[in-house]
Amino acid sequence: MNTSPPAAQLLHGTLLAVALCSWHSAQAANALEEVVVTSSRIPMPLREVGTSISVVTQEQITQLGFTSLYDVLRTQPGISVTNTGGAGSAAALRIRGEEGYRTLVLLDGIDISDTSGPQVSPRFEQLMSSGVQRVEILRGPQGLMYGADAGGVVNISTIAPTTGLGGELSAEGGRYGSRQLAGNVGGGNDTVDFNLSGADFRTDGFNARSTDTALRDDDGYDNTTANARLGYNPTDKLRLTVVGRSVDGKNHYDDCYTADTYEPTDRCSDEYEQQAWRVAADYDAGSFTHQLAYNGSDTDHSFYSAGESGFRARGELERTGYLGSFSAGDALRLVYGVDLETESLDDGSTDASRNQDGYYFEYQGGFGNRLFVTAGTRYDDNDDFGSHTSYRVSAAWLFALAGGELKLKGAYGTGFRAPSLYEIAYNSGDFAYPPASDTTLKEEQSKGYDAGLSWLAASGLYLEAVYFDQKIEDEIYFDLADYSGYLQRSGATDSSGVELSADWPLLETLSLSANYTFNDTATSTGDSRPYRPERLANLGLNWRTLAGKLLLGAAWRLSEDARDIDGAQLDDYQLLELNASYQLLPGLQLYGRLENALDEDYQEVPTYNTSGAAGYAGVRYSF
Repeated sequence: MNTSPPAAQLLHGTLLAVALCSWHSAQAANALEEVVVTSSRIPMPLREVGTSISVVTQEQITQLGFTSLYDVLRTQPGISVTNTGGAGSAAALRIRGEEGYRTLVLLDGIDISDTSGPQVSPRFEQLMSSGVQRVEILRGPQGLMYGADAGGVVNISTIAPTTGLGGELSAEGGRYGSRQLAGNVGGGNDTVDFNLSGADFRTDGFNARSTDTALRDDDGYDNTTANARLGYNPTDKLRLTVVGRSVDGKNHYDDCYTADTYEPTDRCSDEYEQQAWRVAADYDAGSFTHQLAYNGSDTDHSFYSAGESGFRARGELERTGYLGSFSAGDALRLVYGVDLETESLDDGSTDASRNQDGYYFEYQGGFGNRLFVTAGTRYDDNDDFGSHTSYRVSAAWLFALAGGELKLKGAYGTGFRAPSLYEIAYNSGDFAYPPASDTTLKEEQSKGYDAGLSWLAASGLYLEAVYFDQKIEDEIYFDLADYSGYLQRSGATDSSGVELSADWPLLETLSLSANYTFNDTATSTGDSRPYRPERLANLGLNWRTLAGKLLLGAAWRLSEDARDIDGAQLDDYQLLELNASYQLLPGLQLYGRLENALDEDYQEVPTYNTSGAAGYAGVRYSF
């Protein structure tokens, strides 16, 4: 809740005092040289990138230990998450205050958006952290390269194949009857390589809603996820890859209606299945590179109430694409490509599909290894909403300062989102009535910019500050006043603020990191946008022995001044998470974590319960 004991208040003040002083120290020494691919879909050193990107490594994911990937990602600048009742329950990950469905999520190059829902959206509650090697988060409107909306892009990579043969097995258990078995095995040579990974997670959970005062039952969740990657190199210049993914999730929750009498019940469940795949060919011809890829996904989502089937929706998403580049040294690079996409929805009453074709081009220029600029445009043609042009410009300027390197950066981008197949069908269906049934939905337009600076000192201290401002024109929203259907605001919905982050290797064995986000959001009528904390902060402290056998970590999170739909203040909260690992034998590691160590009592969404203090322990064997 909003009240805190004196010790917690002291901790709060102390942590905020150092919040500009940092965390992921292992990467601080070469933070600006790290190569990222998400900004322009081709590898680029971070020092040359003018957009805002944060990176989460496998080491960080393993150390934090969270089973759900969204709990890992919420440690990053500009990211907030709302969860409705524990693992497997609907979760929304918002970047810079934008709705979760405005963010594109790619996994090994596959767009894993679910087209069977009200909006084409990633299902973060179904994403486990096991098997993930790296995540790049690109913040802000990114219509240029991806046709994405204002939220940005989350690019997830599973464990990549390596030479030889190796892998890992792990088992853990803890509170709420939680247990997970996970593993991966991979290998290869110069010609063929592969990796297989999988995880089986089960939890009895806790009572999802405080309104469930009759059953008061535990609402559990099961998830089985499998990933496969296969690569073949016929020549030094040509690489062929195949990726496959399967997710099977079963979740119990509260507050639904029976299928026959439409009476309220808390005996609710849903089953989620998604199969996704990708095949690609990459050819490196020196100055030119080419990539042809086809990826797709099938999603089947079924809902049950009181043991009876209530609703089922299926969605398909297919994308065929070409990505090319031309490089004339550091001074000039051109990136260009084509995306041909088809999405479909079948929920028993609506059976619809549509195509959207996109064509993009970006110029990248480098000047004296100090100034880097990009400028590009994208043309999209949507079956239902015609053609749209998006664009993005960015710049990064570097110069020496106080023995380190300072980077000034800035970017401006646009995007758009066509009304989803479900939104269109709902407003023209039997359940809609005026004013929604009289509303002809049109596409939303997004635009935004950010400007910032980062400094890498010779000591390894890394500091970054970014100001951002982005707007959604003609935002589509559901009518929560009269429940008539989907309406559209006139004017701009705004999200602006500041992101501060830092990494500081205090000692060879001790590192500190932090980030702070101030986010001011408002609808076109001036109301606060719900479930967006105005202030978010994360702080991490990691210590390891010189021999590296023992690793101890602490992570603290602050969330303040979020509002409900009616404008009421939501719970402010502070969470402390503790983690530890010990290398017992070569290849054998014991680990544990304590989530919500101070047993904070809070709700991110009113009436939806959250976990109390919970301990977990496990063993990991690498070979």
